[in-house]
Amino acid sequence: MGTYALGATRDPGTGREDDVVIRAITEDDLAGWDRALTLGFLRPHVEDGTELRRLQLTQGRTLGAYDGETCVATFRSYDNQLTVPGGATVNADAITAVTVSATHRRRGVLSEMMGRDLAEARRRGNTVAILIAAEYNIYGRYGFGPATRGHGWNIDLLRAGGLRAELPSEPGGRIDFATMAELRKIGPELHERWRLTQPGAIGRDELFWRIHTGDVTVPGFDWKQPFAAVHRDAEGTVTGLVVYKIDDTWDGSYPNCTLTVTDFMAMDRVTAVALWRFAFSVDWVRRVVVENIGPDDPLPLLLNDPRAATPYAENADFMWLRVLDVEAAFNARTYGAPGRVVLDVEDEVGYAAGRWSLEVAADGTGRCAPTADDADLALDASTLGALYLGGETLPRLAAAGLVGELRPGAVAAADLLLRTPLLAWNPDTF
Repeated sequence: MGTYALGATRDPGTGREDDVVIRAITEDDLAGWDRALTLGFLRPHVEDGTELRRLQLTQGRTLGAYDGETCVATFRSYDNQLTVPGGATVNADAITAVTVSATHRRRGVLSEMMGRDLAEARRRGNTVAILIAAEYNIYGRYGFGPATRGHGWNIDLLRAGGLRAELPSEPGGRIDFATMAELRKIGPELHERWRLTQPGAIGRDELFWRIHTGDVTVPGFDWKQPFAAVHRDAEGTVTGLVVYKIDDTWDGSYPNCTLTVTDFMAMDRVTAVALWRFAFSVDWVRRVVVENIGPDDPLPLLLNDPRAATPYAENADFMWLRVLDVEAAFNARTYGAPGRVVLDVEDEVGYAAGRWSLEVAADGTGRCAPTADDADLALDASTLGALYLGGETLPRLAAAGLVGELRPGAVAAADLLLRTPLLAWNPDTF
């Protein structure tokens, strides 16, 4: 991806025409690009982040928009693996660090950067593109739809009364604390196993673990070393971990601390129960905050009083997805019931546009292909992205007017076909 110009763009405030050049940056550009990024994310007073940006630099896919010598917009993408229903993975174009300076908005800068990146991603063979949307109304016009939700809980431990006594346990299992250095060794292997069990999960690279264990710091964010507890089964195999922080708060001489869970992985229900029992038994803690866990995780039902768990304030849509290759995407995942549905997809850019037949066999495998048959459902590319991982349901989208039913009964029938046993969830920002 080389240098290209937008041509004459008009400043909506002054009417002045100027040239904005978009190009892939080099290491020499990192300091200015970093300043533009922090300014765009409203963090102008932070220390230099050049070294972190050097570690993140993806050659040819880290873009800057320049007005003269000044970087006024940023954009970065890199390859990642996304788990889909059934445990397979697809190649994802992960988009991040998207900013446009307040001085250069509404001039087509983001549209140009996004258009070039998606075109290159499709040529590379990426099946989907993914991003975290800071604002809801920006990315639908590029074909992205909200595909996963962040979901958390606030748990009052005194009201909860602990976990139910009859929940399963494993003789011989144990929990040990891990240092940050040990977590950098244990975490990646566990996560590679865990993410294949969770639709919507993405890969974590080495830099992820370095940042989350304090080996690399992110300018503008205070890092406090967390606690990490690792669960092993009777054979010594690591089956889960919980990472958490505790605020040291006292009500006079009475401990009133909050334990905040920042990462949680369990390969089975026995491990999950053991880790939650551990977290809920930490001395001085009166409240547990689980910032983000699967939307259908049964955690509240493990408590003696599920009403002690109240929704976390930041529960909302999280990862957005755009389908770039409809056949590859829908052939990769599995399905809930046999049947056939024909989708008529509107996509202004064209990647997902057309009429698509999806046939599902009795074993849950599907085959997607173009068709000239009459369509059962009509939707746009953004809605297709919301449906793909099973994070949304057809009846809800149809009730909202986002899916058109062209054949009576098609919504209910296709909902059974697309249903997943586990809701899509991605715990990681990127």
